[in-house]
Amino acid sequence: MKPIKKTCHLLCILCVTFAAAHFAAAEEAKAPASSTQTVKTPPEPIDPDKAQQLVTDKKVVVLDVRTPAEFASGHIAGATNIDYHNQDFKKKLEQLPKDKSYLVNCAVGGRSAKACKMMNQLDFKSVYDLKGGMSAWEKAGKPIEK
Repeated sequence: MKPIKKTCHLLCILCVTFAAAHFAAAEEAKAPASSTQTVKTPPEPIDPDKAQQLVTDKKVVVLDVRTPAEFASGHIAGATNIDYHNQDFKKKLEQLPKDKSYLVNCAVGGRSAKACKMMNQLDFKSVYDLKGGMSAWEKAGKPIEK
């Protein structure tokens, strides 16, 4: 073979090899990591009516992530209070049973959304975020306990 033909031939081989490797990497990136690993999506916020139904049917543990003072001013009956701002918040979450379903609430929804995300990362079975927090709960006329 002439030197130019050899160079062209080698370039073609390199291009095909590179393209095949690139295609294989792209396909691997699309495939799930493994069949035993599940990717959990963040929970969708639920409205006060759906939340109350879950509470009434005893399908959830209510987790109030407001401060103790906010909690004392009124909360969902039977709620457990774990202050999101407490430095031991994550440690306290880790001590909760992960096989239960939780309804998480705060004042307006910011802290509960962050807490739900954290719980999701900690592999809790099921987590619901009260859309609008206690503000929405009270505005909807739902019962509170002091």
